[in-house]
Amino acid sequence: MKTYSAKPAEIERKWWLVDAEDVVLGRMAVVIADRLRGKHKAMYTPNLDCGDHVVVVNADKVKLTGNKLTDKTYYWHTGYPGGIKSRTADKILAGDHADRVVRKAVERMIPKGPLGRAQLRKLKVYAGTDHPHEAQQPATLDLAAMNPKNKRSAA
Repeated sequence: MKTYSAKPAEIERKWWLVDAEDVVLGRMAVVIADRLRGKHKAMYTPNLDCGDHVVVVNADKVKLTGNKLTDKTYYWHTGYPGGIKSRTADKILAGDHADRVVRKAVERMIPKGPLGRAQLRKLKVYAGTDHPHEAQQPATLDLAAMNPKNKRSAA
């Protein structure tokens, strides 16, 4: 028996729409990362980009469990001496770029390198409900129905 290895011409990409409202961030990021990499497909090949396109809407309404909303800190460096900066998750979600929390969570679950960057380009994240990908007719991926732990109430 030989191991199947997909060829680039055989890869079919679908479009998925994920509504992030009241969905737990980490659980959502795992499912999205698997879809972007193509690990949900039987023809998955590690050295090829077999994944699908994923559109995430309502990224500003994502839920973080425990005290992560106030305690989780994102760091970056400006490039200047002493230029370390930080911001908590609640400040980012309340700001102009609320989609960055979801984008970072998925980015950190995808391998680093040229293949990972190519897979990450297929992720489209929007803070509101509107997105410009209606022409692709994305199928809805209902994360809340997959597992009861995936969705938190708005409490």
